[in-house]
Amino acid sequence: MEGVAELERLRRERDLFRRLLELGEQTEVEAFLEEALEIVVDVTGASIGYLELHDPHASGEDPGWFMAHGTGAAEAEELRRTVSRGIIAQAISTGTTIDTPAAMIDPRFSERRSIQVGRIEAVLCVPVGIDPPIGALYLQGDESAGPFDRTARDSAELFAAQLGGLASRLLASRTSPVDRDATESYRDLLRAESLIGHSPALADLLRSLSHVVPFDVSVLLTGDSGTAKSLVARVIHENSARLSEPFVELNCGAIPEALVESELFGAHEGAHSTATRRIPGKVEAAERGTLFLDEVSELPASAQAKLLQLLQSRTYFPLGSNQPCTANIRVVAATNTDLEVAVEEGRFREDLYYRLHVLPLRVPSLAERREDIPELAAHFVMLASQSHRLPRLPISPAALRALQNAPWPGNVRQLEHAIEAAVIRATGERADQIERPHVFPEAAPSHRGVAERERGPLTFQEATRRFQAEYLATTLDEAGWNVSEAARRLDLARSHVYSLIRAFELERR
Repeated sequence: MEGVAELERLRRERDLFRRLLELGEQTEVEAFLEEALEIVVDVTGASIGYLELHDPHASGEDPGWFMAHGTGAAEAEELRRTVSRGIIAQAISTGTTIDTPAAMIDPRFSERRSIQVGRIEAVLCVPVGIDPPIGALYLQGDESAGPFDRTARDSAELFAAQLGGLASRLLASRTSPVDRDATESYRDLLRAESLIGHSPALADLLRSLSHVVPFDVSVLLTGDSGTAKSLVARVIHENSARLSEPFVELNCGAIPEALVESELFGAHEGAHSTATRRIPGKVEAAERGTLFLDEVSELPASAQAKLLQLLQSRTYFPLGSNQPCTANIRVVAATNTDLEVAVEEGRFREDLYYRLHVLPLRVPSLAERREDIPELAAHFVMLASQSHRLPRLPISPAALRALQNAPWPGNVRQLEHAIEAAVIRATGERADQIERPHVFPEAAPSHRGVAERERGPLTFQEATRRFQAEYLATTLDEAGWNVSEAARRLDLARSHVYSLIRAFELERR
Protein backbone atom coordinates (compact mmCIF):
# COMPACT_ATOMS: atom_id res chain seq x y z
CA MET A 1 0.00 0.00 0.00
CA GLU A 2 2.87 2.33 0.80
CA GLY A 3 4.30 1.83 -2.70
CA VAL A 4 0.91 2.60 -4.26
CA ALA A 5 0.60 5.76 -2.17
CA GLU A 6 4.09 6.86 -3.22
CA LEU A 7 3.27 6.29 -6.90
CA GLU A 8 0.09 8.32 -6.52
CA ARG A 9 2.01 11.13 -4.83
CA LEU A 10 4.55 11.10 -7.65
CA ARG A 11 1.75 11.30 -10.21
CA ARG A 12 0.21 14.29 -8.42
CA GLU A 13 3.59 16.01 -8.19
CA ARG A 14 4.30 15.35 -11.86
CA ASP A 15 0.86 16.64 -12.85
CA LEU A 16 1.43 19.84 -10.85
CA PHE A 17 4.75 20.53 -12.58
CA ARG A 18 3.23 19.76 -15.97
CA ARG A 19 0.47 22.29 -15.31
CA LEU A 20 3.13 24.79 -14.24
CA LEU A 21 4.99 24.24 -17.51
CA GLU A 22 1.79 24.76 -19.46
CA LEU A 23 1.20 27.91 -17.41
CA GLY A 24 4.62 29.12 -18.50
CA GLU A 25 3.40 29.13 -22.11
CA GLN A 26 1.08 32.05 -21.36
CA THR A 27 2.14 35.37 -22.85
CA GLU A 28 -0.58 37.60 -21.33
CA VAL A 29 -0.47 38.52 -17.65
CA GLU A 30 -4.25 38.36 -17.13
CA ALA A 31 -4.54 34.86 -18.64
CA PHE A 32 -1.47 33.83 -16.63
CA LEU A 33 -3.06 34.96 -13.35
CA GLU A 34 -6.40 33.35 -14.16
CA GLU A 35 -4.88 29.98 -15.05
CA ALA A 36 -2.53 30.07 -12.04
CA LEU A 37 -5.44 30.60 -9.67
CA GLU A 38 -7.42 27.76 -11.23
CA ILE A 39 -4.48 25.41 -10.65
CA VAL A 40 -3.75 26.37 -7.05
CA VAL A 41 -7.41 26.44 -5.98
CA ASP A 42 -7.86 23.00 -7.48
CA VAL A 43 -4.74 21.65 -5.73
CA THR A 44 -5.43 23.12 -2.28
CA GLY A 45 -9.24 22.92 -2.18
CA ALA A 46 -9.60 26.63 -1.37
CA SER A 47 -12.97 28.30 -1.85
CA ILE A 48 -11.55 31.72 -2.76
CA GLY A 49 -8.22 32.58 -4.31
CA TYR A 50 -6.54 35.90 -4.95
CA LEU A 51 -3.22 36.52 -6.69
CA GLU A 52 -1.40 39.79 -7.22
CA LEU A 53 1.87 40.64 -8.96
CA HIS A 54 3.71 43.90 -8.45
CA ASP A 55 4.94 45.79 -11.49
CA PRO A 56 8.60 46.64 -10.74
CA HIS A 57 8.28 49.83 -12.83
CA ALA A 58 5.05 51.07 -11.21
CA SER A 59 4.81 53.51 -8.33
CA GLY A 60 2.25 53.85 -5.58
CA GLU A 61 0.24 51.16 -3.80
CA ASP A 62 -1.37 49.63 -6.88
CA PRO A 63 -0.05 46.06 -7.15
CA GLY A 64 0.05 46.25 -10.94
CA TRP A 65 -1.89 43.06 -11.73
CA PHE A 66 -4.35 41.12 -9.63
CA MET A 67 -6.96 38.43 -10.14
CA ALA A 68 -9.52 36.71 -7.91
CA HIS A 69 -11.13 33.28 -8.23
CA GLY A 70 -14.44 32.28 -6.70
CA THR A 71 -15.86 35.80 -6.41
CA GLY A 72 -17.57 38.36 -8.60
CA ALA A 73 -15.85 41.48 -9.94
CA ALA A 74 -17.10 43.72 -7.12
CA GLU A 75 -16.10 41.22 -4.44
CA ALA A 76 -12.68 40.83 -6.09
CA GLU A 77 -12.04 44.57 -5.91
CA GLU A 78 -13.16 44.64 -2.27
CA LEU A 79 -10.91 41.69 -1.52
CA ARG A 80 -7.99 43.49 -3.12
CA ARG A 81 -8.59 46.65 -1.08
CA THR A 82 -8.95 44.87 2.24
CA VAL A 83 -6.45 42.00 2.28
CA SER A 84 -3.73 43.87 0.38
CA ARG A 85 -3.20 46.18 3.33
CA GLY A 86 -3.35 43.46 5.96
CA ILE A 87 -2.53 39.80 5.50
CA ILE A 88 -0.90 40.16 2.06
CA ALA A 89 1.17 43.16 3.09
CA GLN A 90 2.54 41.20 6.03
CA ALA A 91 3.34 38.12 3.89
CA ILE A 92 5.23 40.26 1.37
CA SER A 93 7.09 42.37 3.95
CA THR A 94 8.23 39.34 5.98
CA GLY A 95 8.67 36.97 3.04
CA THR A 96 6.98 34.20 5.04
CA THR A 97 3.76 32.21 4.80
CA ILE A 98 0.81 33.28 6.91
CA ASP A 99 -1.29 30.30 7.94
CA THR A 100 -4.20 30.82 10.29
CA PRO A 101 -7.12 28.45 11.00
CA ALA A 102 -9.40 31.37 11.89
CA ALA A 103 -8.49 34.95 11.01
CA MET A 104 -11.49 36.22 13.02
CA ILE A 105 -9.89 35.19 16.31
CA ASP A 106 -6.24 35.48 15.29
CA PRO A 107 -4.85 38.43 17.33
CA ARG A 108 -2.78 39.51 14.32
CA PHE A 109 -5.88 40.22 12.23
CA SER A 110 -9.00 40.00 14.42
CA GLU A 111 -9.19 43.76 14.99
CA ARG A 112 -9.52 44.46 11.27
CA ARG A 113 -13.11 45.32 10.42
CA SER A 114 -12.95 43.60 7.02
CA ILE A 115 -11.98 40.32 8.70
CA GLN A 116 -14.95 40.48 11.08
CA VAL A 117 -17.45 41.65 8.44
CA GLY A 118 -16.36 38.91 6.06
CA ARG A 119 -16.24 36.35 8.91
CA ILE A 120 -12.98 35.07 7.43
CA GLU A 121 -11.72 31.88 9.01
CA ALA A 122 -9.03 29.65 7.42
CA VAL A 123 -6.46 31.68 5.45
CA LEU A 124 -3.26 30.73 3.72
CA CYS A 125 -1.16 33.56 2.28
CA VAL A 126 2.15 32.81 0.56
CA PRO A 127 4.65 35.31 -0.90
CA VAL A 128 5.35 34.81 -4.61
CA GLY A 129 9.05 34.79 -5.46
CA ILE A 130 11.96 35.55 -3.15
CA ASP A 131 14.56 38.26 -2.54
CA PRO A 132 12.25 40.19 -2.66
CA PRO A 133 8.75 38.76 -3.26
CA ILE A 134 7.07 40.11 -6.39
CA GLY A 135 3.53 39.40 -5.21
CA ALA A 136 1.39 37.16 -3.04
CA LEU A 137 -1.03 34.26 -3.24
CA TYR A 138 -4.01 34.49 -0.90
CA LEU A 139 -6.26 31.47 -0.28
CA GLN A 140 -9.41 31.40 1.80
CA GLY A 141 -10.90 28.14 3.03
CA ASP A 142 -14.50 27.07 3.06
CA GLU A 143 -16.26 27.88 6.34
CA SER A 144 -17.25 24.25 6.88
CA ALA A 145 -13.98 22.67 5.75
CA GLY A 146 -11.77 23.77 8.65
CA PRO A 147 -8.13 24.90 8.41
CA PHE A 148 -5.82 24.08 5.51
CA ASP A 149 -3.85 20.89 6.13
CA ARG A 150 -0.10 20.43 5.77
CA THR A 151 -0.39 19.01 2.27
CA ALA A 152 -2.30 22.10 1.07
CA ARG A 153 0.28 24.41 2.63
CA ASP A 154 3.19 22.50 1.08
CA SER A 155 1.51 22.55 -2.31
CA ALA A 156 0.76 26.28 -2.06
CA GLU A 157 4.34 27.11 -1.04
CA LEU A 158 5.81 24.94 -3.80
CA PHE A 159 3.46 26.50 -6.34
CA ALA A 160 4.19 30.08 -5.22
CA ALA A 161 7.97 29.51 -5.26
CA GLN A 162 7.91 28.24 -8.85
CA LEU A 163 5.32 30.83 -9.88
CA GLY A 164 7.80 33.57 -8.96
CA GLY A 165 10.25 32.49 -11.67
CA LEU A 166 7.56 32.13 -14.30
CA ALA A 167 6.03 35.50 -13.44
CA SER A 168 9.40 37.27 -13.49
CA ARG A 169 10.13 35.92 -16.96
CA LEU A 170 6.69 36.89 -18.22
CA LEU A 171 7.00 40.45 -16.90
CA ALA A 172 10.53 40.74 -18.34
CA SER A 173 9.39 39.51 -21.75
CA ARG A 174 6.74 42.27 -21.87
CA THR A 175 9.54 44.86 -22.03
CA SER A 176 11.47 43.04 -24.78
CA PRO A 177 11.41 44.60 -28.27
CA VAL A 178 9.08 42.80 -30.63
CA ASP A 179 11.21 43.24 -33.73
CA ARG A 180 14.03 40.95 -32.61
CA ASP A 181 14.55 37.36 -33.72
CA ALA A 182 12.51 34.55 -32.16
CA THR A 183 15.19 33.42 -29.73
CA GLU A 184 16.53 36.75 -28.51
CA SER A 185 13.95 37.45 -25.81
CA TYR A 186 14.74 34.07 -24.25
CA ARG A 187 18.48 34.55 -24.65
CA ASP A 188 18.08 37.70 -22.56
CA LEU A 189 16.85 35.43 -19.75
CA LEU A 190 19.30 32.53 -20.20
CA ARG A 191 22.98 31.74 -20.53
CA ALA A 192 22.63 29.71 -23.73
CA GLU A 193 25.51 30.75 -25.99
CA SER A 194 26.27 27.09 -26.77
CA LEU A 195 22.87 26.58 -28.40
CA ILE A 196 23.53 27.99 -31.88
CA GLY A 197 20.73 29.25 -34.12
CA HIS A 198 17.65 31.45 -34.33
CA SER A 199 14.98 29.12 -35.73
CA PRO A 200 11.42 28.91 -34.32
CA ALA A 201 12.14 25.34 -33.16
CA LEU A 202 15.15 26.53 -31.17
CA ALA A 203 13.09 29.42 -29.80
CA ASP A 204 10.53 26.89 -28.56
CA LEU A 205 13.32 24.94 -26.85
CA LEU A 206 14.73 28.08 -25.22
CA ARG A 207 11.26 29.09 -24.05
CA SER A 208 10.78 25.68 -22.44
CA LEU A 209 14.22 25.94 -20.86
CA SER A 210 13.36 29.34 -19.38
CA HIS A 211 10.42 27.65 -17.66
CA VAL A 212 12.40 24.60 -16.49
CA VAL A 213 15.58 26.11 -15.06
CA PRO A 214 14.00 27.65 -11.91
CA PHE A 215 12.80 24.23 -10.70
CA ASP A 216 15.42 22.34 -8.70
CA VAL A 217 13.93 18.99 -9.63
CA SER A 218 14.79 16.19 -12.05
CA VAL A 219 14.57 16.91 -15.78
CA LEU A 220 14.20 14.32 -18.55
CA LEU A 221 15.53 15.30 -21.99
CA THR A 222 14.13 13.35 -24.92
CA GLY A 223 14.83 13.51 -28.64
CA ASP A 224 16.71 11.78 -31.41
CA SER A 225 20.34 10.74 -31.07
CA GLY A 226 22.80 13.50 -31.89
CA THR A 227 20.53 16.47 -31.08
CA ALA A 228 23.01 17.86 -28.50
CA LYS A 229 21.08 16.91 -25.38
CA SER A 230 24.29 17.16 -23.36
CA LEU A 231 24.56 20.86 -24.32
CA VAL A 232 20.97 21.41 -23.22
CA ALA A 233 21.73 19.69 -19.89
CA ARG A 234 24.68 22.02 -19.37
CA VAL A 235 22.49 25.04 -20.14
CA ILE A 236 20.07 23.87 -17.42
CA HIS A 237 22.97 23.64 -14.98
CA GLU A 238 24.46 27.01 -15.95
CA ASN A 239 21.13 28.76 -15.38
CA SER A 240 20.41 27.17 -12.00
CA ALA A 241 21.44 28.07 -8.48
CA ARG A 242 24.04 25.26 -8.77
CA LEU A 243 26.03 27.14 -11.43
CA SER A 244 29.23 27.41 -9.38
CA GLU A 245 29.17 23.71 -8.46
CA PRO A 246 30.26 20.66 -10.54
CA PHE A 247 28.54 19.47 -13.71
CA VAL A 248 29.25 15.74 -14.06
CA GLU A 249 28.33 13.58 -17.07
CA LEU A 250 27.88 9.81 -17.26
CA ASN A 251 26.96 7.91 -20.42
CA CYS A 252 25.03 4.95 -19.03
CA GLY A 253 25.31 3.06 -22.31
CA ALA A 254 29.09 3.30 -22.57
CA ILE A 255 29.96 1.43 -19.36
CA PRO A 256 30.00 -2.36 -18.93
CA GLU A 257 26.95 -3.46 -16.94
CA ALA A 258 29.12 -4.92 -14.16
CA LEU A 259 30.78 -1.54 -13.55
CA VAL A 260 27.78 0.81 -13.82
CA GLU A 261 26.97 0.85 -10.09
CA SER A 262 30.62 1.38 -9.16
CA GLU A 263 30.95 4.21 -11.67
CA LEU A 264 27.74 5.85 -10.53
CA PHE A 265 27.78 5.32 -6.75
CA GLY A 266 31.45 4.54 -6.04
CA ALA A 267 32.97 1.50 -4.37
CA HIS A 268 35.00 0.69 -1.30
CA GLU A 269 38.29 -1.15 -1.58
CA GLY A 270 37.72 -4.82 -2.36
CA ALA A 271 34.08 -4.36 -3.40
CA HIS A 272 34.93 -5.93 -6.78
CA SER A 273 37.98 -7.22 -8.60
CA THR A 274 39.08 -3.84 -9.94
CA ALA A 275 38.44 -1.91 -6.72
CA THR A 276 42.01 -1.93 -5.38
CA ARG A 277 41.30 1.32 -3.57
CA ARG A 278 38.28 3.43 -2.67
CA ILE A 279 36.62 4.62 -5.88
CA PRO A 280 34.54 7.82 -5.69
CA GLY A 281 31.45 7.69 -7.92
CA LYS A 282 29.85 10.28 -10.17
CA VAL A 283 27.21 11.06 -7.53
CA GLU A 284 29.91 12.06 -5.07
CA ALA A 285 31.74 14.05 -7.75
CA ALA A 286 28.55 16.00 -8.53
CA GLU A 287 27.84 16.95 -4.90
CA ARG A 288 25.96 20.29 -4.70
CA GLY A 289 25.94 20.38 -8.51
CA THR A 290 24.26 18.59 -11.42
CA LEU A 291 24.59 14.96 -12.51
CA PHE A 292 23.79 14.37 -16.19
CA LEU A 293 22.85 10.76 -17.01
CA ASP A 294 22.93 10.27 -20.77
CA GLU A 295 21.19 7.21 -22.26
CA VAL A 296 19.52 6.57 -18.89
CA SER A 297 17.36 3.85 -20.46
CA GLU A 298 20.51 1.67 -20.64
CA LEU A 299 20.85 1.43 -16.84
CA PRO A 300 20.58 -2.19 -15.60
CA ALA A 301 17.75 -3.06 -13.20
CA SER A 302 19.93 -3.03 -10.07
CA ALA A 303 21.27 0.45 -10.87
CA GLN A 304 17.72 1.66 -11.62
CA ALA A 305 16.66 0.64 -8.10
CA LYS A 306 19.58 2.50 -6.53
CA LEU A 307 18.95 5.59 -8.67
CA LEU A 308 15.32 5.58 -7.53
CA GLN A 309 16.47 5.46 -3.90
CA LEU A 310 18.81 8.38 -4.55
CA LEU A 311 16.03 10.48 -6.08
CA GLN A 312 13.54 9.63 -3.33
CA SER A 313 15.67 9.89 -0.20
CA ARG A 314 18.82 11.68 -1.42
CA THR A 315 20.84 8.79 0.02
CA TYR A 316 22.83 5.97 -1.62
CA PHE A 317 25.16 3.10 -0.72
CA PRO A 318 28.57 2.77 -2.40
CA LEU A 319 29.42 -0.81 -3.35
CA GLY A 320 30.85 -2.69 -0.38
CA SER A 321 29.43 -0.27 2.18
CA ASN A 322 26.53 -0.63 4.59
CA GLN A 323 26.64 3.03 5.60
CA PRO A 324 24.41 5.39 3.60
CA CYS A 325 25.85 8.54 2.04
CA THR A 326 23.78 11.67 1.54
CA ALA A 327 23.70 13.53 -1.76
CA ASN A 328 22.69 17.08 -2.63
CA ILE A 329 22.49 16.95 -6.42
CA ARG A 330 20.15 17.72 -9.28
CA VAL A 331 19.68 14.93 -11.80
CA VAL A 332 19.19 15.65 -15.50
CA ALA A 333 18.63 12.50 -17.57
CA ALA A 334 18.49 12.02 -21.33
CA THR A 335 17.26 9.28 -23.64
CA ASN A 336 16.37 8.70 -27.27
CA THR A 337 14.22 5.74 -26.21
CA ASP A 338 10.48 5.88 -25.57
CA LEU A 339 10.52 5.21 -21.82
CA GLU A 340 6.78 4.59 -21.68
CA VAL A 341 7.27 1.66 -24.06
CA ALA A 342 10.27 0.51 -22.01
CA VAL A 343 8.07 0.56 -18.88
CA GLU A 344 5.36 -1.46 -20.62
CA GLU A 345 7.96 -4.00 -21.76
CA GLY A 346 9.44 -4.29 -18.27
CA ARG A 347 12.82 -2.83 -19.25
CA PHE A 348 12.46 0.30 -17.13
CA ARG A 349 10.96 0.82 -13.66
CA GLU A 350 7.64 2.64 -13.64
CA ASP A 351 8.37 4.42 -10.34
CA LEU A 352 11.75 5.62 -11.65
CA TYR A 353 10.08 6.83 -14.85
CA TYR A 354 7.69 9.00 -12.82
CA ARG A 355 10.61 10.34 -10.77
CA LEU A 356 12.55 11.35 -13.87
CA HIS A 357 9.53 12.50 -15.88
CA VAL A 358 8.63 15.41 -13.57
CA LEU A 359 9.84 17.99 -16.09
CA PRO A 360 10.17 16.41 -19.57
CA LEU A 361 11.76 18.45 -22.34
CA ARG A 362 12.04 17.43 -26.00
CA VAL A 363 15.10 18.57 -27.98
CA PRO A 364 14.21 19.15 -31.68
CA SER A 365 15.96 17.31 -34.50
CA LEU A 366 18.09 19.13 -37.05
CA ALA A 367 15.37 18.51 -39.66
CA GLU A 368 13.08 20.75 -37.56
CA ARG A 369 15.59 23.59 -37.51
CA ARG A 370 17.15 23.67 -40.97
CA GLU A 371 17.31 27.46 -40.78
CA ASP A 372 20.06 27.01 -38.20
CA ILE A 373 22.32 24.87 -40.43
CA PRO A 374 24.34 27.78 -41.97
CA GLU A 375 25.03 29.24 -38.52
CA LEU A 376 25.84 25.82 -37.07
CA ALA A 377 28.13 25.02 -40.00
CA ALA A 378 30.04 28.29 -39.57
CA HIS A 379 30.38 27.57 -35.85
CA PHE A 380 31.73 24.07 -36.51
CA VAL A 381 34.20 25.47 -39.09
CA MET A 382 35.52 27.78 -36.37
CA LEU A 383 35.80 24.93 -33.85
CA ALA A 384 37.56 22.62 -36.33
CA SER A 385 39.95 25.38 -37.41
CA GLN A 386 40.88 26.14 -33.81
CA SER A 387 41.18 22.47 -32.84
CA HIS A 388 43.44 21.50 -35.77
CA ARG A 389 45.17 24.90 -36.14
CA LEU A 390 43.94 25.30 -39.69
CA PRO A 391 42.81 28.42 -41.59
CA ARG A 392 39.17 29.39 -41.16
CA LEU A 393 37.68 28.95 -44.63
CA PRO A 394 34.28 30.27 -45.78
CA ILE A 395 31.60 27.86 -46.99
CA SER A 396 30.52 28.29 -50.62
CA PRO A 397 26.85 29.03 -51.37
CA ALA A 398 26.51 25.71 -53.23
CA ALA A 399 27.92 23.82 -50.24
CA LEU A 400 25.52 25.64 -47.90
CA ARG A 401 22.55 24.75 -50.08
CA ALA A 402 23.67 21.12 -50.12
CA LEU A 403 24.08 21.17 -46.33
CA GLN A 404 20.57 22.55 -45.84
CA ASN A 405 19.01 19.96 -48.16
CA ALA A 406 20.81 16.91 -46.75
CA PRO A 407 18.73 14.64 -44.47
CA TRP A 408 21.20 14.53 -41.51
CA PRO A 409 19.74 11.48 -39.68
CA GLY A 410 22.56 11.85 -37.15
CA ASN A 411 21.45 15.43 -36.43
CA VAL A 412 23.83 18.06 -35.05
CA ARG A 413 26.54 15.54 -34.17
CA GLN A 414 26.66 14.23 -37.76
CA LEU A 415 26.79 17.78 -39.13
CA GLU A 416 29.67 18.67 -36.82
CA HIS A 417 31.70 15.64 -37.91
CA ALA A 418 31.00 16.34 -41.60
CA ILE A 419 32.13 19.96 -41.27
CA GLU A 420 35.27 18.98 -39.37
CA ALA A 421 36.22 16.53 -42.15
CA ALA A 422 35.38 19.15 -44.80
CA VAL A 423 37.73 21.69 -43.18
CA ILE A 424 40.57 19.15 -43.24
CA ARG A 425 39.90 18.16 -46.87
CA ALA A 426 39.61 21.74 -48.11
CA THR A 427 42.81 22.77 -46.33
CA GLY A 428 44.62 19.73 -47.71
CA GLU A 429 43.61 20.76 -51.24
CA ARG A 430 44.64 24.37 -50.52
CA ALA A 431 41.14 25.48 -51.48
CA ASP A 432 39.98 29.06 -50.93
CA GLN A 433 36.61 27.92 -49.58
CA ILE A 434 34.75 24.79 -48.53
CA GLU A 435 32.93 23.32 -51.53
CA ARG A 436 30.22 20.68 -51.78
CA PRO A 437 32.67 17.81 -52.58
CA HIS A 438 34.58 18.61 -49.37
CA VAL A 439 31.42 17.97 -47.36
CA PHE A 440 30.11 15.09 -49.48
CA PRO A 441 33.25 13.47 -50.93
CA GLU A 442 31.40 10.27 -51.82
CA ALA A 443 29.40 12.15 -54.46
CA ALA A 444 30.53 12.82 -58.03
CA PRO A 445 28.50 14.70 -60.70
CA SER A 446 26.81 12.59 -63.37
CA HIS A 447 25.77 13.73 -66.88
CA ARG A 448 22.93 15.64 -65.16
CA GLY A 449 24.97 16.78 -62.20
CA VAL A 450 23.13 14.33 -59.91
CA ALA A 451 25.27 12.92 -57.09
CA GLU A 452 26.22 9.32 -57.87
CA ARG A 453 28.34 7.00 -55.76
CA GLU A 454 31.39 5.72 -57.63
CA ARG A 455 31.60 2.48 -55.68
CA GLY A 456 30.21 0.63 -52.68
CA PRO A 457 26.62 0.38 -51.39
CA LEU A 458 24.48 3.50 -51.09
CA THR A 459 23.92 5.01 -47.67
CA PHE A 460 20.33 5.86 -46.74
CA GLN A 461 21.25 9.56 -46.90
CA GLU A 462 22.71 9.32 -50.43
CA ALA A 463 19.88 7.08 -51.66
CA THR A 464 17.37 9.69 -50.46
CA ARG A 465 19.28 12.51 -52.15
CA ARG A 466 19.57 10.52 -55.41
CA PHE A 467 15.83 9.79 -55.47
CA GLN A 468 14.99 13.46 -54.83
CA ALA A 469 17.38 14.64 -57.52
CA GLU A 470 16.19 12.10 -60.10
CA TYR A 471 12.53 12.83 -59.39
CA LEU A 472 13.10 16.58 -59.67
CA ALA A 473 15.09 16.18 -62.90
CA THR A 474 12.39 13.97 -64.45
CA THR A 475 9.66 16.46 -63.49
CA LEU A 476 11.66 19.34 -64.96
CA ASP A 477 12.20 17.38 -68.21
CA GLU A 478 8.47 16.60 -68.46
CA ALA A 479 7.63 20.27 -67.84
CA GLY A 480 10.12 21.40 -70.52
CA TRP A 481 12.19 22.98 -67.74
CA ASN A 482 9.38 25.38 -66.96
CA VAL A 483 10.23 25.87 -63.28
CA SER A 484 6.82 27.31 -62.40
CA GLU A 485 5.05 24.29 -63.91
CA ALA A 486 7.46 21.89 -62.19
CA ALA A 487 6.84 23.64 -58.87
CA ARG A 488 3.07 23.29 -59.38
CA ARG A 489 3.39 19.56 -60.12
CA LEU A 490 5.64 18.99 -57.09
CA ASP A 491 3.51 21.22 -54.83
CA LEU A 492 6.59 23.26 -53.92
CA ALA A 493 7.38 26.95 -53.92
CA ARG A 494 9.17 28.09 -57.08
CA SER A 495 12.03 29.51 -55.00
CA HIS A 496 12.42 26.10 -53.34
CA VAL A 497 12.66 24.38 -56.75
CA TYR A 498 15.39 26.82 -57.80
CA SER A 499 17.25 26.06 -54.55
CA LEU A 500 16.99 22.32 -55.21
CA ILE A 501 18.26 22.74 -58.78
CA ARG A 502 21.33 24.55 -57.45
CA ALA A 503 21.85 22.10 -54.58
CA PHE A 504 21.65 19.05 -56.88
CA GLU A 505 23.60 20.87 -59.63
CA LEU A 506 20.99 19.91 -62.24
CA GLU A 507 21.47 21.04 -65.81
CA ARG A 508 19.09 21.04 -68.75
CA ARG A 509 20.21 18.62 -71.42
